[in-house]
Amino acid sequence: MAASIGGDGVLYVATALQGSDRDLERRVLLHRVRRPERWGTLELGGGDLGAALEAAERWRAVLLDSLTLWVSSRTSSGEDEDETLAELDHFLEGITSLATPFILVSDEVGLGVVPETVAGRRFRDTLGRANQHVAQAAEEVHLCLAGIAARIK
Repeated sequence: MAASIGGDGVLYVATALQGSDRDLERRVLLHRVRRPERWGTLELGGGDLGAALEAAERWRAVLLDSLTLWVSSRTSSGEDEDETLAELDHFLEGITSLATPFILVSDEVGLGVVPETVAGRRFRDTLGRANQHVAQAAEEVHLCLAGIAARIK
């Protein structure tokens, strides 16, 4: 979708925290290898999403991958849900003032088993609310199940 909108002019915004564990490092490497060479990359980890807004005007499309890892890093660092959602809402307001299209990738974690731990439930609930905020603000929402995308908004 990003390539069809932006061609080679896509900024990939990576939100994975580097050095978390070997499996995540492997996944990050696979993502790097499969991205087109001409795409730009901005590595945010759990940082300020405002950096993506600042960089967006130089690109034809922005792909943020993923909201899930961004929320995870925020909740893992002890940030509460209200702070995380306030930061996200500020970011979403900033997107509306830009001509550059944004594509945000996130996981749907509310369809599975309720986590046993307080931290797991806190993460799931925060991400669920973040997904609701993004879906409300978005022009389009696509759900991907078993590798099949379905437009739901």
